[in-house]
Parts: sequence; C-alpha cells; structure tokens
Amino acid sequence: MSRKSAPKRQPVPSRRETIPLSFEQFSALIGAIYQGPLESVPWGGALVMLREYMGANWATLILRPASADQPALLIRAGDHGPEVYNAAYSHYQAFSLDPFVGLPVDRVVTIDEMIDSSTWMKGEFYTAFIEPNNIRFILGADIVTEGGADCRLRITRPLSERNFSERDKALCEALLPHLKRAVTLHSRIDLIETERQLYSTTMDRMLVGTVVFDEKGAVMRTNRVADAILAEKEGIRISENGLHADFPAEDRELRRLMKLALSSPGVVPAVPEAMSVTRRSGRGRLGVLVRPVPLGEWSEDKHRPAAVVFIRDPERRSHPPQALIRHLFGLTGAEATLALLLANGLTMDEAAVELKIRKNTIRAHLRSIFAKTGVRRQTTLVHLLLSSVASIS
Repeated sequence: MSRKSAPKRQPVPSRRETIPLSFEQFSALIGAIYQGPLESVPWGGALVMLREYMGANWATLILRPASADQPALLIRAGDHGPEVYNAAYSHYQAFSLDPFVGLPVDRVVTIDEMIDSSTWMKGEFYTAFIEPNNIRFILGADIVTEGGADCRLRITRPLSERNFSERDKALCEALLPHLKRAVTLHSRIDLIETERQLYSTTMDRMLVGTVVFDEKGAVMRTNRVADAILAEKEGIRISENGLHADFPAEDRELRRLMKLALSSPGVVPAVPEAMSVTRRSGRGRLGVLVRPVPLGEWSEDKHRPAAVVFIRDPERRSHPPQALIRHLFGLTGAEATLALLLANGLTMDEAAVELKIRKNTIRAHLRSIFAKTGVRRQTTLVHLLLSSVASIS
C-alpha cells in the first residue's frame, strides 16, 4: 500500500456542500468541545454536532489508539448518537493495518491526499473495517498534547457522497486548538479522579470512614467504611441530611464541632477537633474527628467540600492476605495465620482452639515469629502488624 509523500490531489467537489456555520452555531460547537470532558460520553455532544454540520455518517474521536498492551478508546457518533465504540476497529490488529496514521500533527487532511485511493480501497483494512461501515471518504487530524496524549479526529462520508471540501477542512482546523485544550483538561481531570479513587480506596482499607459535607452541612458523599458503620444505626447516624449522635450531649458536641468546621472554611486547625461516640450496645466507642477541608488556591465554586468527618470503629479488623504477611516478614503459612489471629485480638488459647492445635505448638510458632520479626512481646508484634503496609493491602 503506497503512501504519498505530500498532498497532491485536489478534493473532488462534494455533492453536499457544507453550509457555512453561523456565529451562534460555531459558538455552540466550541462550547460543546469544552463541555466534552464533563459528559458521561466524553465529547458525545460535540461529535453529534460535528457529524450534522459536516454531512458525515460518522464522527469519531480516538482518545487512545489501540496498542499491543491495551485496547483503543473511541467515542463515535453515528445514526444512534454517541457511544463508546468497542467493535473490531478498536482492536490492535485493526489499528496496525490502518494506513491513515502518522498524519501531520495539528493539520487536517483527507485520506485521498495522503494515499492512492485505488490502492487502499483494495487493501485488507478497507475491505475488513472501512467498507462494512459504509465509509469511503475520511477527513482526519492527529492531536498530540503537551502531556503526551495522542488523539485522532476522524470524520467520514459514504460512497454516495464525495470528498470533503476546503471549507470542511477549514472548519476542522479552526476547531483543533480548542479540541486540543479540551483534551488536556480531560487528562488533568482524569488524573485528579484517579488520585481521588486511590486515596479513597486506601482509606477504605485502613478502615477509616469518611463523610464529606458541603458548605451548608449537607452530606455530599461517603465511603464504603462509613456506609457500613452508619448502616448499623448505633451511636451515630445520618438524618435530615446531617450527622447526629444517639445521645443528646454527644449530639450537641458533634453539632458544635460541625458548626466550627463549617464556619472556618479552608482554615485547618493545628489540632483537629475530635470526640468519641457511645454505642447503646456497649460495644467500643466510635472515634470521630471533624475538620474543615482546605480551599484550593483559586476555589470559587460554592457547592464544594467544606468539612469532612472521619469515623473509626475500634472493633473493625483488617484482613490482609496471608501471602502478604508471609512475604513481608518471612513467615511460614502457619506462622502468618497465627500472627493474623493475634492481630485481630485473639489470645493464644483462643488461637489454639481456632487452629485446632496444641498450645505448645502455638508457643513454638510464636517464638519463631518473634525471631523473624525482631520483637519480643506479643503486644509489640500486634503493633508491628497493624502499623505495617499490610493494613492497606
């Protein structure tokens, strides 16, 4: 399949000449591009508009080309609206056959300018992936952001139409800088969301419940651990979209701490406010810490996290994998199992019953554990295990 070294062909005049956009239409299209990172199907709205304005049958944004390590990520607008496309074209094999790649960065070209049409229409890629989708003419541009994101815009027309005009190319070239900035914003938002998910998962594994409140004291979100504690409806609960303690005196103190945190937005005290909450069943008291959420340097959105409450249940135990404890401290399987039982509060006698072995065997395992971990007391061993990275596994 031959590739032309430089554009040579003049586009064939289109039967459906694109109508020049009004200022309002162009402005709406630009707005849709910047709204794209916030949509459930990113840039779905912009692609639908672009498809309509360009008289195309498909408008596609390839956010991530396929590679040997991962599938492609495509957003495609057709007759049924925008969708994330997961058909054969997203496979690495298809991408490896695509001749319309490596385009001049930030420049709009047609496939007929880059490749001899009679040759590529007889090729495997065209017959297997292009023709079945009723595609003949392709307008495209490759975008590379400063952060290294490699995106591709592709707009297509069927065989019943003709090639894209210079007016079509000019419209897309006017859109490229805006699309490039929007992709950069999307990448940064995705990075922030990834970090948030990482920290949220870490809090879950450390068995710390979190409840986030807005500036009016309304609950914005909770994590999995907080949901489990609050679902028990013992000691602390959410009612009227606020956090309350069961006993009046503790409830007043909790409301005072919340009011203090909400009245000082962004001002993080040197020593956070904390209290304990009694449970009617007599189980261990819940630890509750309340603090305001720091403001960003340029924060201006009113509906934002303003305070966070951390809840810790002393009776909840972590359950790190036995294999992790073995590798972390060089223990045998039996020793790791015993160490986990002791960390979860069992005595040596209880551990012997749980494991169905003699107490002398338990003592022998414990001596070996002490030698391998460098501790001499059971309480120190428990502290070592609970403060290790195993607690966040």
